Amino acid sequence: MNAGSRIPLWIIALLAAICLGVLAWTTFGFVVPFKHETGQAVLDVYFAGYDELTVGRMQRLLRENEIASNLLRAMYAGPELIFPVLLTTLLLLVLMRLRPGGSYFNRPISPSLIALVYALPVIYGLADYGENVASLIAFGGSDWADRAAQLLPWMTKLKFASLAICLVVIARFALVRAMHREESER
Repeated sequence: MNAGSRIPLWIIALLAAICLGVLAWTTFGFVVPFKHETGQAVLDVYFAGYDELTVGRMQRLLRENEIASNLLRAMYAGPELIFPVLLTTLLLLVLMRLRPGGSYFNRPISPSLIALVYALPVIYGLADYGENVASLIAFGGSDWADRAAQLLPWMTKLKFASLAICLVVIARFALVRAMHREESER
């Protein structure tokens, strides 16, 4: 019996539900009120990324609007403090349950590639926390604000790229596993 097969599905489902709850808390407690207050979205929801000019406009907006600034800080001190670790754990557990391995184009998957697959959720989590820290610094008015503003778009791109790749890999292994299950039932 593999270690991944010992992870009960109910634990993954519970963790997914908690992630959805924290995401709802973020959305309805901070993202929607921020948009209502400012007419703009928080940078965390720019899936396609953004540039330094967008960060500069957000810095000016937050200097002029104390309510929006407080909402953003509270978001990073609340749900954004726990969401990355929850989603990272969920992704890792799903990967462990799927047990990446086997073959790809009739060639065995190398152990280094499997290690990279398991590293994807960790890269996502580190990039998400890096984005959060860079946001707090960039929008906090410290001496490091300009450097953080330059780093922030790259952290966001790394976060969403690693998350997207991780989801594609999970979908691939889930499909392969389902296909093998169907073949063994015949």
